[in-house]
Amino acid sequence: MRYHLIDRILEIEPGRRIVAVKNLSAAEEYLADHFPGFPIMPGVLMLEAMTQAGAWLIRLSEDFAHSIILLKSARGVRYANFVEPGKQLILEADVVREEGRETSFKAKGTIEGSTVVSGRLTLVRFNLAERNAELARLDAKVIQALRQLRATLMRGARVVGEASPEEASPLPGAGVSGSVEERRE
Repeated sequence: MRYHLIDRILEIEPGRRIVAVKNLSAAEEYLADHFPGFPIMPGVLMLEAMTQAGAWLIRLSEDFAHSIILLKSARGVRYANFVEPGKQLILEADVVREEGRETSFKAKGTIEGSTVVSGRLTLVRFNLAERNAELARLDAKVIQALRQLRATLMRGARVVGEASPEEASPLPGAGVSGSVEERRE
């Protein structure tokens, strides 16, 4: 089973910050076992949701330059409350440091303004073809699928620092390109 834990991106400031949403539905398969009679989102999936928010910030900031973005480390992760079906988990990730292919974030998840999970995450990115040239087609397929998903996730998103609506590209987020360093200059 594949978990897409981001339902919508609300706001993005390329290279700096993202705000995304995870709507927890009672229909989610893992809730049947976690826990029967008291369904809650597992802590590891709360951490994964923060990781996915950070990964989307990287993808959109670098115009899908890498097919693979993985969690390298999670530090100081704190869980403050449960996430139950019917709740909306607002995920925020702010870039703290970027060095080479690693990006560190300060991330948190809130429900109705109260923090339920927080921590510092470091994500690393690469393409499969860097390790095996025969995997270049797979990189392209992964990136194509992520670009298609972007259209759904970015619908209605606020892009900080993007051109005015008259100048903006027809696909939300399509104008997010170039390196982080180029945009910061």
